Amino acid sequence: MDSTTRSTSRTAIRGRAGTAAALAVLAVATAAGCKAQVTGGAPAAPSAPPRATATDDGKPATRPPSPSPVVPSPRTTVPSPEATAPPAPKPDPQGTTLMASGSESGRVRELQARLRQIGHFDRSPTGYYGSVTVAAVRSFQDKRGLSRTGRTDTLTWRKLLGMTHEPTAAELNPPTTRQVAKPDKRCMTGRVLCISKNSRTLSWMIDGRVVSSMDVRFGSQYTPTREGTFSVYWKSRHHVSTIYHTAMPYAMFFSGGQAVHYSADFAARGYDGASHGCVNVRDEGKIASLFAQVKNGDKVVVYG
Repeated sequence: MDSTTRSTSRTAIRGRAGTAAALAVLAVATAAGCKAQVTGGAPAAPSAPPRATATDDGKPATRPPSPSPVVPSPRTTVPSPEATAPPAPKPDPQGTTLMASGSESGRVRELQARLRQIGHFDRSPTGYYGSVTVAAVRSFQDKRGLSRTGRTDTLTWRKLLGMTHEPTAAELNPPTTRQVAKPDKRCMTGRVLCISKNSRTLSWMIDGRVVSSMDVRFGSQYTPTREGTFSVYWKSRHHVSTIYHTAMPYAMFFSGGQAVHYSADFAARGYDGASHGCVNVRDEGKIASLFAQVKNGDKVVVYG
């Protein structure tokens, strides 16, 4: 084979090798979806778009589809525990509270007078709803099968009204702090200073009728007021104790050095103190009136 023939053969071999390489590149490009053309040859025909398969999300198109607006799916709103409204309070079965601790009015005075009528309140009405009134209302509620709140509600008030009468002026504003005790039988005849240690009251009585009553205070356990039947033997309007050097105005002596008299200390301190055996009166107006009426020889009865 001459040199010309060998040269022609090598050229042909190179041409076939180049064609094969170009076809390989075209196959790879087609598989990748690219548009490719053979180097040095005519442009390759565009490949057909790939056929959609069952797993494709979008359908084939020459232009990318516009994205669809995302519509959020409806969600159920669950209220938080904090946002839950509290349950409505249950109504009180005994109704609305009308009076309670700390109240002060004429109605409270009426309440106390009515409780006193049926034995639940052992003081004179004051018009102030304090601890004694709370205890009295609880006592009444307990007896009637009501809740023992100590407050006067509509049901408690209605039951109390049904069991008592409208208080009189004397019941609303009695002369003594505690209810006057039933007179001792020794007090039922003649002119008598009838003095009860239990109720801490003195009643001036004439032939079994109470003329006036007042609060009194007695001696302590070390200087007790003597009990029994006595008579007034001496009256001293401006008396001063020779033992204790204290004033004893409107003194009416009935047993030794013991007398019924006005006490400024009793008026100021109440039952926090005690006498040295005398019967103290704290209302100066009442003792002044009594002093003017009592005579020497009038009876004095002191009982427990």
